[in-house]
Amino acid sequence: MSHFFGIDIGGSNVKIGLVDSEEGIINKVKHPTIDLRENGGFVDNFINVLKSEFEKFPEVEEIGIGVPGTISLDGRSTLELPNLEDLDNTALVDALESFFQGKSFYLENDAHVAALGEYYFGTEKLPENYVFITLGTGVGAAAIINKKVFKGGDGNAMELGHIMSHNGKELEHIIGKAGLTDMVNRYLKKSKNSLLGANLSSWDTKTLVSAAQDKDKVALKIFKKIGLFLGEALVSTIRLLDIKTIIVGGGISQSYDFVYKPMKKVLVNNLTPYYTDKLEIKKASLGNNAGILGAAALCFK
Repeated sequence: MSHFFGIDIGGSNVKIGLVDSEEGIINKVKHPTIDLRENGGFVDNFINVLKSEFEKFPEVEEIGIGVPGTISLDGRSTLELPNLEDLDNTALVDALESFFQGKSFYLENDAHVAALGEYYFGTEKLPENYVFITLGTGVGAAAIINKKVFKGGDGNAMELGHIMSHNGKELEHIIGKAGLTDMVNRYLKKSKNSLLGANLSSWDTKTLVSAAQDKDKVALKIFKKIGLFLGEALVSTIRLLDIKTIIVGGGISQSYDFVYKPMKKVLVNNLTPYYTDKLEIKKASLGNNAGILGAAALCFK
């Protein structure tokens, strides 16, 4: 059995998991990201956290890390991390390997990492080629081709959230967290009987899912819109990559049953039988553990 560290660096938390190549996560710790950004800066505090983990599990020699943003083509440096700007343009792998002699670190975008995790640790066997989409604070995507992350020309392919969508806006600005909040409150102004009330300044996917399950018209309309916008984006993605398996993860997976039909309808109406005859849309299975497991999978040869 081989053990690896899978590390999921997020805007809210840094999660570190000891991952067995066969059994999955066997130990997990979580640190608030804000704590690592104070008193000396993220890298120094991150190193101290890792020191503690290596003391507990000295057998670990390879470590995978997922970060919320773009990275260099050689996979050794961060470039732009919108929710963790003090880690922009940082030679993170060089710093870690210099401090932890004999350890190997692998760096990748968090959506790419989550997609890879589904292949190696998901509950259902996947083909070697698929597109992975995730909807949370933003819209993330990845393509796995021949069991490997498709990186594109300079290492950061599949920024689906930043393609142009309706009214000259990026897809993420429409169905990311901020866009959905605006959409919800716009619809609430026109509805007198929504279970969501008159205004929803603070909400999460579970709130909308619960309302949709109770047949709330505003919640159902929101999920229909999400499905339509995602479907339109995926029509182009499928034609460009010629990949016919779509995995849906992130917060959106909670609303999968409501998003699926409008998304599928757009795909069927705008793709030829060459694509639709083999089209498969599946719900991701790893939930909040996708980042840790996928990061560890970066170490697999």
